[in-house]
Amino acid sequence: MSSLINGTTISLTRGDTLLLTIKLTKDGKPYTPQDGDKIRFALKKKYTDDEVLILKQIPIDSMTLRIDPEDTKNLNFGTYVYDVELTTKDGFVDTFITPSSFKITEEVY
Repeated sequence: MSSLINGTTISLTRGDTLLLTIKLTKDGKPYTPQDGDKIRFALKKKYTDDEVLILKQIPIDSMTLRIDPEDTKNLNFGTYVYDVELTTKDGFVDTFITPSSFKITEEVY
């Protein structure tokens, strides 16, 4: 695999696929999302930018974030910022992965 996860920092070779299983806890115990909950991933060049470059809903049945080759193929090499947020069906919002680094690395071919 061409992706590397270190804490919340993700490195991905541009144009490759990333599959990342998300795990949640609540009060120190595993949390299983309920029907109506939503989890989203957002990527920007800088935190203060208005433009979101990648926005993905993470399916609650698989809890797997999937970044496809076409999602990154036109991005410049470098460091971006992302976060992941849970919105429960009753409106509670928790950004459980706060702004973190997402590196798009070079490819040879």
